[in-house]
Amino acid sequence: MWPEPLFLSGNHVRLEPLSQAHALDLAKASADGHLHELWYTSIPAPSDVPAEIDRRLGLLDAKSMLPFAVLDTEGQAVGMTTFMNIDPVNRRLEIGSTWYRKSVQRSPVNTECKFLLLQHAFEKLDCIAVEFRTHFMNQQSRRAIERLGARLDGVLRSHTRMANGSLRDTAVYSILSHEWPAVRAGLELKLKNHPTK
Repeated sequence: MWPEPLFLSGNHVRLEPLSQAHALDLAKASADGHLHELWYTSIPAPSDVPAEIDRRLGLLDAKSMLPFAVLDTEGQAVGMTTFMNIDPVNRRLEIGSTWYRKSVQRSPVNTECKFLLLQHAFEKLDCIAVEFRTHFMNQQSRRAIERLGARLDGVLRSHTRMANGSLRDTAVYSILSHEWPAVRAGLELKLKNHPTK
């Protein structure tokens, strides 16, 4: 399988292979801010977290996703993220299916999580491109992706059907390998200057 399951650590977060051992923490994370009630994203309800972990682990077995639990400095799982839509032939992947408990949003958690994943993708896996996708209407997610340094490739209209039956327009962003040095420098500066809370 490409890439192999792994652990990634920074000053604010630790990423480790997702397992059912994270279910209780992640259920609490989902309940923080009632994130599962947001119509434009797919965050499991607290009671659905074990099933969502199983779904992601099934995609791991199918070699199409590498799921992580995102842990804070105290070792508590505060969210999930993945390498997904892995294309080893064309050296591309997507960082996606990411969510964090409300209390760590706008903290260094997302910036460092994305930094660690991008660093691994470009410097260890030799990726040509890394994609990010989100609902066109999810302005918070789109702003976060743009702050990373990703550029909008386009919008896939009526791309997927949401749980509520609506059709999602998907905004597709990417960072290319030759852009990574500048993106890396920007992320390092953000992390240096980011308040710890």
